[in-house]
Amino acid sequence: MSEKQIQLEPVAVMRSPFDEKFGIPRQSGLSDHATGEVVFLPPYDDPAMLDQLDGFSHVWLTFRFNANVEAGWRPRVRPPRLGGNREVGVWASRSPFRPNALGLSVVRLCEVVTAPRPLLRVAGVDLLDGTPILDVKPYLPYSDAIPGAQAGYATDAPQPMLPVRFATQPAEWFTAHGDEKLRALVVDVLALDPRPAYRDAVEPERRYGMRLAGHEIRWRVDGDGVEVVSVCLATDAVEVNAKG
Repeated sequence: MSEKQIQLEPVAVMRSPFDEKFGIPRQSGLSDHATGEVVFLPPYDDPAMLDQLDGFSHVWLTFRFNANVEAGWRPRVRPPRLGGNREVGVWASRSPFRPNALGLSVVRLCEVVTAPRPLLRVAGVDLLDGTPILDVKPYLPYSDAIPGAQAGYATDAPQPMLPVRFATQPAEWFTAHGDEKLRALVVDVLALDPRPAYRDAVEPERRYGMRLAGHEIRWRVDGDGVEVVSVCLATDAVEVNAKG
């Protein structure tokens, strides 16, 4: 088999709260509230393949940017860390627009489940729901974390930039539903400002929206940070939009 005939098939599928690309943290580990499951597929759902994995705190996931495949690849890209307006070579980025659309993500291993269906419960997820997982490897601190390594233009981890507050409707909604896990995830995602990198201005009149864990979240950015203006089940949002 030649290099151009390499074939890969998923060993698992990622189940995450991120129903669309908009809003996904730009790197793994930025939100510990972003939890998910790596669900193994036949014939790789053999519990024997998970033996001793529970001794590791983190795992590497090799995955495919399946939502970007049709867009093709680019020799130069515009990383968000450079404001989305400066180009670098694609090999100097983690852009999804790559020749083979392969990605690498390290996540915290919360639990190894062997029955009734083998899966991994993980945290710090930065993958779209349904992402095909091509491989799983244990994270090794002595070799994977290199003291003094250089990070080029991405020297520091992104920090939450915007305080997040809730308007009356979403505040009452979270109180009524008691969904503190989703509330914490919303705060994590919005504090990192998921808008395109070039949109860093205050935009009090502009409304943004995203689907997260089966919910429709809408917010705006003003001088005091981010205000979540509404939250509802995504099915409810579809019904409202259909009625016009």
